[in-house]
Amino acid sequence: MKINLATPLAEINGIGPRFLNKFKKLNIETVKDLLWHFPVRYEDFSQIYKIAELIPRQEVTIQGIIKEIGGRRSWSRRFYIIEAIISDDSGSVRAIWFNQPYLKKILRPGQLASFSGKVSIAEDGEIYLSNPTYELLKSKNKETTHTGRIVPIYPETKGLTSKGIRYFIKSILKELPEIPEIIPLEILKKENLPSINKAIFAIHFPKDIEEALNAKRRFTFEDLFLLQLHNVIERLKLNQQKAVAIKIDVEEVKKLIKKLPFELTFSQKKSLWEILKDLEKNQPMNRLLQGDVGSGKTIIAAIAATQVARSFSSKNQNNYQVAFMAPTEILARQHYQTFKKFFGNEEQSIALLTSSETKVFYGHNLETKLKKKTLQKEISEGKIKIVIGTHALIQKEIKFSNLVFVIIDEQHRFGVEQRAKLIKQEKENKKNIPHFLSMSATPIPRTLSLTLYGDLDLSLITELPKNRKPIITKVIAPENRQKAYAFIRQQIEKGRQAFVICPRIETKEIDDQKLTKKQIQKLEIKNVTEEYEKLSKEIFPDLKIAMLHGKMSPKEKEKIMNDFIQRKIDILVSTSVVEVGVDVPNATIMMIENADRFGLAQLYQFRGRVGRGEHQSFCFLFTESSSTKTHQRLKSIIEAKNGLELAEKDLKIRGPGEFLGQAQTGMPDLAMKALQNPNLVKAARQSAYELIQKDPFLKNYPLLKERLSQFKKDVHLE
Repeated sequence: MKINLATPLAEINGIGPRFLNKFKKLNIETVKDLLWHFPVRYEDFSQIYKIAELIPRQEVTIQGIIKEIGGRRSWSRRFYIIEAIISDDSGSVRAIWFNQPYLKKILRPGQLASFSGKVSIAEDGEIYLSNPTYELLKSKNKETTHTGRIVPIYPETKGLTSKGIRYFIKSILKELPEIPEIIPLEILKKENLPSINKAIFAIHFPKDIEEALNAKRRFTFEDLFLLQLHNVIERLKLNQQKAVAIKIDVEEVKKLIKKLPFELTFSQKKSLWEILKDLEKNQPMNRLLQGDVGSGKTIIAAIAATQVARSFSSKNQNNYQVAFMAPTEILARQHYQTFKKFFGNEEQSIALLTSSETKVFYGHNLETKLKKKTLQKEISEGKIKIVIGTHALIQKEIKFSNLVFVIIDEQHRFGVEQRAKLIKQEKENKKNIPHFLSMSATPIPRTLSLTLYGDLDLSLITELPKNRKPIITKVIAPENRQKAYAFIRQQIEKGRQAFVICPRIETKEIDDQKLTKKQIQKLEIKNVTEEYEKLSKEIFPDLKIAMLHGKMSPKEKEKIMNDFIQRKIDILVSTSVVEVGVDVPNATIMMIENADRFGLAQLYQFRGRVGRGEHQSFCFLFTESSSTKTHQRLKSIIEAKNGLELAEKDLKIRGPGEFLGQAQTGMPDLAMKALQNPNLVKAARQSAYELIQKDPFLKNYPLLKERLSQFKKDVHLE
């Protein structure tokens, strides 16, 4: 039977139901899945030693004749011990295995075999091989698979070892026809990368470590190259589309900025200028505005929105419209209040549209509640210039008359489809599509943003607003817990409020216990509930305490957050679901339990929830750990100048998988790890750019085009 990459493992000779079930646990169902199940590391057993040369604690390979083999129960009878004596022309050595009685049937006296493993030393000083891998040989020159070479070690599951995986991969590679190459040969040559067929063999059975690493580099490059191709193509598509060029009156912008009760920082002004310059082009803006929590992203987006709203389309005598979309009703309401507060005297109508509230502010303290249908009609007739809302903005009933600018807050909280809907509505009606600005408070290091958001231009706000008091941050050891509680009580008695964030479940716990998402959520709710009970019954029984977690309905969360904002709650105990960007100026304490369980960037985000008002704010990082490394890591939050600097550190410490949440991005393992290699990202980006310049529709590369299409589906880029 001819096999190919799509062949199910069920059709491969020798892989019966028992192994199929084991492979399925590793998400391996086809030949391709198995061949792309790459080693996590390699053991170097390539040097073959004489038995007389062995010294303790070495990783070695020997080849010799089995002189004796036998088995016995241990004195406690808990396990079965197999012992063999192996000899070569320089001497003899013992080999020991535990709980593998079947070895007596496989390894028999008189056989020539190869053994790879660690040299151990017994109490009496005798050396022996502990649990070595073995391989029977017909002759000393025979090519080996599991010993006497660079040996790949794979992610395993119970009943399926690396040895078994190696065996099946080798037999498949013997039968498999050549795999078609998708990367253009000139790119492989330029980047000094092996072809697909050389790489797939070398990654599993390398001659040396260098060959293995180069093969891995090839597959990493391929994933990054496909990702960058997608970004370059999207950017090209966008550049070919048309948007309304908005005429910006710079003098009016200056006047507006002067009226603000605070001074914009340099990076706020720079970001605003970049946005306004994009709005003046007749190609659609596609920009990401990034800045720490509380850095003033909303005010920059709002200034841009008011400039668009005050412009006027002379062609169709129609108002230009802006849609400002937030992930929650609380955030949408907060943005609406910002517009009212700072731009209330502007001649423009601002609507709030959520599932529970619809109202319009006409300026000069004129505000009215409208029925949803009435508001829909006013939006469709172009009477409303700025519409702020939640997912309600992308419902079928909402039809904009002349939408030219879309702003989305907390960009990562929306799916690509939801973002596309707003743009698509306009595209169906006209030739032009809106300008697009997304905002995020999640600091993403440069390499990551180039990879994940390569189709977006980036504006960074790197400073906090002037006159903002620095948040006093302390790492609290167990012996100082009571003092911290006493301080929190003092602050609440002064009229302040506090957040308490409960620990997330550690990755190790998830791996060890094989927890599902539901089980993880249950444990996190248990953490919050226990903390809530402890604080409300033992520590602060006289204070008003509430809790918040992911299992609550949006309405329940909304009510609790509103009560907290309105000071009906003193202490809010929460998991990490606590609302991004929600402004509670009276909250001055952020207390984080088991802070060492969170990433640095996330801790920095939590800390940014306080320090938003006139009062001095505090962040307490509680940890039970006495590790110097943990304390140094937590202290880096106190020292970091901004979230971006901290995110860079966090990426180095934890790696991209944990930093981003691998499941959320859908990115392949190798590409995730490569995000720490800026040079490879840069090379993949450059190669993608040059190829698309030469062949924008990949007409000369049909296999690459097909693979890119599949990759987009696999990595959720559709």
